Amino acid sequence: MPDNGRSVRHDVEDHREDDRVVERGLECELVRTTRAVIRFPVAVPSLLCYRTSDPYAVRVAFHIDSPPPVEWTFARGLLIDGLYRPSGTGDVTIWPARLRGNRPEVWMALTAPDGRDVVRAPAAPVSAWLERTLRIVPCGDERLTVPASPVPCDARKARDRTVGSA
Repeated sequence: MPDNGRSVRHDVEDHREDDRVVERGLECELVRTTRAVIRFPVAVPSLLCYRTSDPYAVRVAFHIDSPPPVEWTFARGLLIDGLYRPSGTGDVTIWPARLRGNRPEVWMALTAPDGRDVVRAPAAPVSAWLERTLRIVPCGDERLTVPASPVPCDARKARDRTVGSA
């Protein structure tokens, strides 16, 4: 976890019971916000997180000056698409850009009831992290990793009693 909101953890892969976790520290910049006036981009240590227990989603935790971090969860496919073309409608939109020194970046506009923030990040580490998640769960195989929910014994007994009494 970030220390004093400034250090960023790099690639981490963790194996928990029936859940693989891929994390990547990332230095984002807050470019625009409707909550305050900012004259220059503000560095925001961030953490990308992917869990095989929720294979369609990615999480981004933005570690701003106040704990706990601000977390956003959205579709992994949206982030993949956003690396190559403007993607998303509604609360999360993502698009590629080449600005500062023609370096590829990924921009995210995040809209909540209390305002809208725009952050940017270098595209290379985001792309590398996504590639790691795709090696674990390729696109299209997400449904194969979602564990089936077993019917609890009590629910089965109740169902059997209902069927048997009809």
